[in-house]
Formats: sequence, C-alpha cells, structure tokens
Amino acid sequence: MQDQFDALVPPPARVPYSRRDFVRSAVGSGFAAAVLPVVAQTAIKTDSAGLVAGEVTIPVGDFKMPAYRAVPQGAIKAPVVLVVSEIFGVHEYIADVARRLAKAGCFAVAPELFVRQGDAQSYGEIAKLLAEIISKVPDRQVLGDLDACVAWAAGEGADTSRLGITGFCWGGRIVWLYSAHNPAAKAGVAWYGQLAGPSNDLRPRHPLDVVGSMHAPVLGLYGGADSGIPPEQVQRMEAALAQGSAAAKASRIVVYPDAPHAFHADYRPSYRKEAAEDGWKRCLAWFRTHGVL
Repeated sequence: MQDQFDALVPPPARVPYSRRDFVRSAVGSGFAAAVLPVVAQTAIKTDSAGLVAGEVTIPVGDFKMPAYRAVPQGAIKAPVVLVVSEIFGVHEYIADVARRLAKAGCFAVAPELFVRQGDAQSYGEIAKLLAEIISKVPDRQVLGDLDACVAWAAGEGADTSRLGITGFCWGGRIVWLYSAHNPAAKAGVAWYGQLAGPSNDLRPRHPLDVVGSMHAPVLGLYGGADSGIPPEQVQRMEAALAQGSAAAKASRIVVYPDAPHAFHADYRPSYRKEAAEDGWKRCLAWFRTHGVL
C-alpha cells in the first residue's frame, strides 16, 4: 500500500535537532514524531510575509476539521489548490508547501484528513501509525472532506472555478482519485502516489481504475529508483491514460530516473534537490497551462 512507502526512507545519520525542537503546537507546526529527526540542513523554510497563513477550521457537516490555510494578503478571487499530505498529516513541510503555493498566488488549503481516526503526528512508530490510523481512513471520507474544503474556500472569497489539487505519497494517490471525483477540478499534480493495489471497502478503487472517468488532467511526478512504485506500474498507468477519458489523455507522467520515493520531501534524506526543483517548476507550469493559475 502507498502508506507503507513513506516508511521505506531510513532516518538521517545526523541528528541536527531533537524531538523537543519539533513539538507540535498547531496544525502546520513542527514535524510528525514518526519522521524525527529531520534533516534540517536541507529543509526549505518559506516565510509568511505578505500572506495570511495559519490554522483554520472547516465544517464538514457537524464535524469541525482542522486545516492549514495560506493565501496572499488582500487577494481577491485567488485560485484554490488543495494540498494533500503524506501519511504524517499536516506538519511543517506540508504547511511550507502551502505557503509556497500562496506565494505563487494560490488560496492553498491543507486539511487534516486523518483527524477522525486519530492524531497521525503523535505516532513515533510508522507500523502503529499505519495499523491504527491510516488503514482506517476511507477514501469516501477523504473525498468528501476535500469537497468541504472547496465549499469553505468559496465562502472565504476564493475562486473555486480555478480548482487544483496536489499531494505527496499517500496524498499523491488521492490526487488521481479526486480528479475523477470532482468535475470542477481543473488540474492535479501527483507526487509519487501509488497507482494500483488491493481493493477493499475503504479503498474500492485506485488510480488505474479511474482513468476512464477523470475530469482533470494530472501531472504525475515519479522516481525511477522508487522501490515501492516499480517502473512497470508507472508504464501500466501511462498505457491506461492513453485509453482513458479526454482528461486522462491530457495527463502526463514524468519519471526522474535516479530519484527515490519522497524526493520532494526536503526534510528527509530522500530529498533530491534537482528533481524536487524541476518537479516544482513543472507543478506550477501545469497549473498555469490548465487554468488554475
């Protein structure tokens, strides 16, 4: 399962900061316990100057879902980009991605999609996190929560007619599914999201299963050295996209031959600067090309 691939990256050799340095106090602050210690020497820090950024609460029926929001100060009708996290929830890295998108002019929203099942950031053991939290999160719940984020953003004055979505690892898989779920989506960017897997009641379909019903073209960014997503799986997806909906046919997959899984995660030893920077440029260009930015 995609959730397990985040566990493949070993901890860094050096310990620049202690766990105490990363105690979480709010959504988007600190780092998840399961990824500590982080490689702080390479972690990117995007400031919030010129932004309105921080924790918000989004209603989903009677439930109040926490999320991190970043938007240019004074922005009128900014385009919406949903940011879907890895299995570790909305910690500092995901919040920083939201701020980067806001600096590009977006109304970025990163919801805590695991919160009904528990606090993903508090788990120090990945195996327990997978078993006790991630494996219990239904796709239907996730897609509904993302829809609620869009509705909330509209109420905040954002332009939901220009809707994009991006996600990493676990969230990369969700990007593909959301492109087939919401007809209003304009474009998606999926970073090394799992494309196939066993189906069950909580995960009835996977990206390979939805190419015929995709509404938004997706840019898939993958690592050729990703041991959890083999080249054969990526090739199957490329072949399926060519036979899918118009949006599927317009989708593209870029493979960075020497990059491992999580090559964009600048706080982890898997980070590959060249691939990450090229992928980010492609991400913004994709959103521009398809009417989000």
